Amino acid sequence: MRKTCYLAATVLLALSVTLPAQQASQRVRLGDWPELRGPNRDGISRETGLIDSWKLNGENFLWRVPYGGRSTPVVMGDRLYVQNPVGRGPALQERVMALDASTGKVIWEYKVNIYQSDVPAHRIAWASPTVDPETGNIYILTGGAEAIALSRDGKRLWSRSFGEEYAAFTTHGGRTMSPIVDGDLVIVSAAVSNWGSAAARAHRLIGLDKRTGDVRYVSNPGGRPYDTAYAPPTIANVNGLRLLIAPLGDGGVHAIKVQTGEKVWSYIATKRAINTGVAVSGSTVFLSHGDENTEGVELGLVAAIDGSQTGEIKTTKWADRGTEFGYSSPIVDGKRLYQIDNGSMLIAYDTETGKSLWTLPLGSAQKASPVLADGKIFVGNDGGSFFIIKPGADKGEILSRVELPDSTNSCCGSEGTPEQVLGNAAISRGRIFFMSSDAIYAIGSKQPTAPTGFATEEPVVAGSGNPAYLQVSPTELSLEPGQTVKLHARSFDAAGRFLREEKATWTLEGLEGIVADGSVTIANKPIQQAGVIKATVGGLTGEARARVAHPLPWTENFDSYADGAIPPGWANTVPGRLVVATLDGQKVLQKEPLNTIFQRGRTFIGPTNWSDYTFQADVRAPQRRRQMADVGITAQRYSLVLYGTTQQLKIEPWEPETQRTVTVPFAWKPDTWYRLKLRVENLPNGQIRARGKAWAATDSEPAEWMIDKTDPIGNREGAPGLFINAPFGAYLDNFSLSKNQ
Repeated sequence: MRKTCYLAATVLLALSVTLPAQQASQRVRLGDWPELRGPNRDGISRETGLIDSWKLNGENFLWRVPYGGRSTPVVMGDRLYVQNPVGRGPALQERVMALDASTGKVIWEYKVNIYQSDVPAHRIAWASPTVDPETGNIYILTGGAEAIALSRDGKRLWSRSFGEEYAAFTTHGGRTMSPIVDGDLVIVSAAVSNWGSAAARAHRLIGLDKRTGDVRYVSNPGGRPYDTAYAPPTIANVNGLRLLIAPLGDGGVHAIKVQTGEKVWSYIATKRAINTGVAVSGSTVFLSHGDENTEGVELGLVAAIDGSQTGEIKTTKWADRGTEFGYSSPIVDGKRLYQIDNGSMLIAYDTETGKSLWTLPLGSAQKASPVLADGKIFVGNDGGSFFIIKPGADKGEILSRVELPDSTNSCCGSEGTPEQVLGNAAISRGRIFFMSSDAIYAIGSKQPTAPTGFATEEPVVAGSGNPAYLQVSPTELSLEPGQTVKLHARSFDAAGRFLREEKATWTLEGLEGIVADGSVTIANKPIQQAGVIKATVGGLTGEARARVAHPLPWTENFDSYADGAIPPGWANTVPGRLVVATLDGQKVLQKEPLNTIFQRGRTFIGPTNWSDYTFQADVRAPQRRRQMADVGITAQRYSLVLYGTTQQLKIEPWEPETQRTVTVPFAWKPDTWYRLKLRVENLPNGQIRARGKAWAATDSEPAEWMIDKTDPIGNREGAPGLFINAPFGAYLDNFSLSKNQ
């Protein structure tokens, strides 16, 4: 097997690091609905004077515009923001829209591609946007795990591709958690597998500087996830601690300190991911799920736990098992808890005892969560009905039930049935807004009301006492050789409140370079490395993790690695057991045989901002039971993959959306080395061209490209990587990455 290379060069963008600001106050004006579950993240509005009924195109009907989706609208001032799909087939993208709340007129829209994701076309845009009350900026997390910040005018401020940076785990379910904003942080969450100490797959909470996108912390309070999850987090003050409480993909509900990410407690409730949020009353946390419990044989749970505890919580205040609450989150109204089960049955519980007080059937299937305002519950269901309900002590009364028209242009493949309502309602200035599979609706007051005061006004409580936690910011870095960055050591008290920026003692571990007073300069060598930058203040230590990519041109034949080693900084090598091994006397990269969910995955080996480059590699796969692996390489968010069992060669930017995949037949043999070559170019007209070829490694390179894709809405940058689906293992070698000439 020949070892080959190609030459080229590239320069990474410089990392911009700003001085971290202190936590801003938590203040939301009454009338604004900035997040999925409202200003207090509890599904409750303090507005009064809301309508009791409406009719389609009649009484209390304001407008309908044809921009449907799965998510929940949010409102800030006179603007309504939604996240939804746009286009069909090869033109399908995810979109953020700003609309005039009074008319539904589109003010602007921002479109983003989905790439290197397993979320299918009919399940994108499940998350909802979030608006920062302080700056007016809008934050989203896409189906491809890209976090994006937009200005009030719809201009992109920054983005972080966690699908590539952290190899986010996306699935056919499409479940994507909506961001939340707290002070100077925007917090997102996904099941990710990074490198080094964070190499194991986990459903992590990532706190970002809302102005720059720099990572402040990555919190891992739980275990390995069973699946993705979209449960909305909430923030509550419990026992003197300001907690972010989030059900995650590991079947647990977890509490962390909001500003630091430190774990406070966990309660493991089920053997699957949890998609329902929690409700909080005082120190009591109400949780639920719709899957197998950790004990017994019944499916589903609603329970109350004491959220003032720390560590691993083992007991509940009360628990009612046997009712499946898989999607719709609860709300608390004084002494009553309301929640809708999977069969669209609204159930009221006594919050002290867990006793069921009454039930009210609404339909047969439910995803949307109820919203409580003006003593009424507003909610839609999968069957296309929208309800206004008066909950009482002993019964619930349906004040209004409106069936939506049959779907003609569904986001979710449900044409011919009444438009589904899968997201929640938003309450703002006397109006109720909700999204169906086909449209956005506004009902309520013809003129917006003008409520005064604040829905939430929480002043910042200054930290006090001795430092108890040291945070290095930014805490995750992707650097280039010779680059200098400034880091900051920030201390927090025992309650997770910011104290001050500290003058620390700094050291490097596993990195070549120098560090002094927080300024780090990476050695100007064309090598790949990864390590930590530590800050010490008194008895406290904090650290940042940094990986340094080899600049282009770059070749890798793995000869310098020992068997079992992993190249430094590569994302998502550990779960799928991707390690260096010796094969036929040569060092290679082996995807070990693994007949689990981790037999398939994406690994990323370089920066997300590379563009106009070529990736070449050798690949080989065995055959077992007439099956061969699928093995490919990725450049600039396009993958060139040899499919073994079907004997095909494909270029695919977004695998489940098959209309944008280009396929040609290619017969290849098991246990034989083949060479793949992928070239991606940014064309002058704004389009992207991706071309590929494959041939036996012992043969000469074919003169012509075998497969060619021109993408009119293409990806203009992206990380190099690998795509492997190999229950019986696979091998790769002779990597060569070069700038296009």
